[in-house]
Order: sequence, then C-alpha cells, then structure tokens
Amino acid sequence: MSEVNIAKRKEKCENCTKQCNKKQEQQEKSDDDISSLQEKAETNGEVNDGSQLLLSACLSCEGCVSEEESLKISQQSLEEVDRVLALNKKCDVSKHKVLVVSVCPQSLPFFAVKFGLDIAEAAHKLCGFLKSLGVQYVFDSTLAAGFSILESQREFVQRYRRRHHDSHALPMFTSSCPGWIRYAERVLGSLVTPHICTAKSPQQIMGCLVKDYFSKQQKLSPEKVYHVVVAPCFDKKLEAVREEFYNSLLESRDVDCVLTSGQIFYMMERSKVSVEELDSVPLDHVLGETGDVGLVRHDGRGSEGFLEHVFKHAAKELFGLDVHEITYKTLRNRDFQEVTLERDGETLLQFAAIYGFRNIQTLVHRMRKGRVPYQLVEVLSCPGGCLSGRGQAEMEGRVDKALVQQMEEAYSSLPVRLPEVNPALHAIYQDWLEGQDSPQANAVLHTQYRHQSQMHTQPPHMQW
Repeated sequence: MSEVNIAKRKEKCENCTKQCNKKQEQQEKSDDDISSLQEKAETNGEVNDGSQLLLSACLSCEGCVSEEESLKISQQSLEEVDRVLALNKKCDVSKHKVLVVSVCPQSLPFFAVKFGLDIAEAAHKLCGFLKSLGVQYVFDSTLAAGFSILESQREFVQRYRRRHHDSHALPMFTSSCPGWIRYAERVLGSLVTPHICTAKSPQQIMGCLVKDYFSKQQKLSPEKVYHVVVAPCFDKKLEAVREEFYNSLLESRDVDCVLTSGQIFYMMERSKVSVEELDSVPLDHVLGETGDVGLVRHDGRGSEGFLEHVFKHAAKELFGLDVHEITYKTLRNRDFQEVTLERDGETLLQFAAIYGFRNIQTLVHRMRKGRVPYQLVEVLSCPGGCLSGRGQAEMEGRVDKALVQQMEEAYSSLPVRLPEVNPALHAIYQDWLEGQDSPQANAVLHTQYRHQSQMHTQPPHMQW
C-alpha cells in the first residue's frame, strides 16, 4: 500500500473515530434526548452535521478491512470480469470458464427505470446485453431468496419455542444484509451475534445453487464456473469473500465476483450500445426448463420481506392465526417501524423493521439496557432498504430520491408469490437437499456469525 493511501486511510479512520466517540458520548448522556433529536432531523429531511455516522460511510472507510480482504475485494471488479471474458476468447477451450450471472431482484427495478421499460422487458434487455458479452447463463436470484426466507421462518419458530431456556434465542436478527453483519461481528460482538439468524443470505444461497446444484446438472466442476452476482450494494462484495464461502479443495468461491447495478450500467455505457439495439433474451431457469421466467417478488417494501413472511408464518404455526395484511406502525421514522399480533387484548408477537445506522444504534443501545420488546428485528444498513443501496441509488455522493421512488414503484408492480407455493423451490429442496429440515439442508443453507476481533485490522487509536 502506498504512503498516500496509508495517509488517506489514517485520515478517514481518525475522522470516523472522532465522530463515533462523539456519538457514543451523546448516547451515554441521554438516549431519549438523542432519539428525539434524530427523529426531528429525519422528519424534516435534514442532513446531520457529522455527529451521526451512516453505516455505509463507516464501512466504506475500509478502516476495518485487512490487507488480505483488500486484495480479495480488488478482484471484485469490472477488470476481473473483463479478464475472464477475454481469456475465454483467447485461451484453449479446455481452460474456458462458464460465466453465470445472478441478478438480485432489487437490481432489476434500477434497470427498468434506466431503460424506461417495465421490469420484465428490462430483464430481457439486460440478459441480452450480458449474453452479447459472452455470459452463458443469466438467472434471477428470487428463488434463492425463497430458500433464505423459508429457512429463516423455520429457525424463528425453533427459537421462539426454546426462548424460556435459551437467553440467546430471542430477539432474532435477520442476516441478509452484509453491512449489518459486518458491523455486528466487528463492533457489537457477543451482545448481538448469538441472536443473528443462521440462514445464509439470498446471495450466498444463490452461490450454492450455482456452484453445487446447477454445476452438477450441467456436469461441470465448480471451479469451471465463474459466478457473478449483480447487486444493489457494495457491501455484498465483502460478503462474497468470507472464508466460509470458499472451497479450499476445489479453489472455488460460491460467488466469484459481485458487481453493483451501477457498474453493469457503466459497462453498457462503455460499450456505447443503446437499449433499442439490444436483443430481448429471456432469463434462464436454474432447473434447466425452457420458456420465459415469470418474475415475481416477495412481500416487503423494497427488500426481501423477511419480517412479513416470518410474521405470517409464525402467526399460523405458533398461534393458529391467519394474517393476510400487515399494518406497520411508524415509531421514529419510516425506517423504524413495528408490527404487532394481538388476540383478545394480549400481544402475541411484536416485530420491528429497523433500517439505517442511526436506528440501528438506537436498537443496540436499548438492547444493552434490556429494553427490546421484539422477538424479531429485520435489520438493514441502508436507509430505505435494499433498493436504496449505494451501488445503484447514490449519485455524486447523495441518494437520488427520485430514482429510489421510481424503483419502488417498479418493484411494487411485480406480483407477489409466497415461497411456500413455489414448485421449483420445493423440487430443488428434494432433488438437491433431500427435503426441508434435512441434515443436508442445514449444512448447505446455514452458517454461523461470531465476534471477530479487530486487533489486526484496526488502528490502535480506534475506539467504539
């Protein structure tokens, strides 16, 4: 690392240290006063003067990223994808990689808005562009999100039933957001990590689907497949390079490269191809079926809807109640909401959706004081959820609110389908994992989150 880069990192770390220390001092003085100030600022749409640090800014400073991680992340780039594509055109056929691209459902609305098309047609145009570059297969990763939702539902019911003899059972925190997971592991530690759902994120389940199930269907070894994920957020790159998602025997990662929606759009601009010139090519089926892929979404307002799905499932499984519509109660702001299940005046379940660093800080502070009434919390580091990811919603350092609103409208236009009624999902459960709740399913679809010491990556002056 050059001296200039070291100086820049040191400057960033020192600034973050000051802001984090200031934030902690404020919280220690009065949590209630800060909550009131934060709520007022967010209600008025104000940008804080710097005393409050966005989690996205915290993570992007790279102060807690090791040299080894930096090297791995550097391979999550357009240049690396260009290199693989170029090698496929030059080298011996036996050394070719089969390129597979999985597109996150929250990325498709970005392309729909940019192309001025509905999501289905935008997906076809995106697929046509990727295949024109040399990509062989393009998948929608909604299927993988369905696996993650079903596994999260099952784990929550298990945790709820053992809550009286397991102090770490509840609350359960969702695990789909890598920014939140990194913050929890590196900063919050054992206060939070035992409460994190062990179900893998949709991205990493898609990695397993491609490198294990699909590769076997195509009679390919995993190292022959180069798997690219298109995601709305940069933090997905950090998730892809986690050690538990690397097969050292085969020297293969479940996800080889993560590119943001913005990076893919840049590739299109770089190629100087217009949307009108692109062929409309249907997405591929993981099961190898022919015909168009019917795009659907899960419940939720722009993310995968873990809260809504788990809430409805738990209401039925634990209390025999059918919940068709969920009413959110806004507490502090649009990114801090709760839902409640009641019967005869008794509160049976209380869940919360908490997005953005300021709201996460409030949650953690209340947890330290033992004042968290929720059984489940859906946690996302980006204010507004996944559609607002910095890899697609941020323009010149600021979130493009008009773009986000358009993406939300496009996303909500998709029909909702519960993963429980997806025949492809259940077919793969049987063919690939020998059914739900099998030892194979538990091994493939789950992981563990634990406190990770920052001693080797974080400057000695950094305090949290």
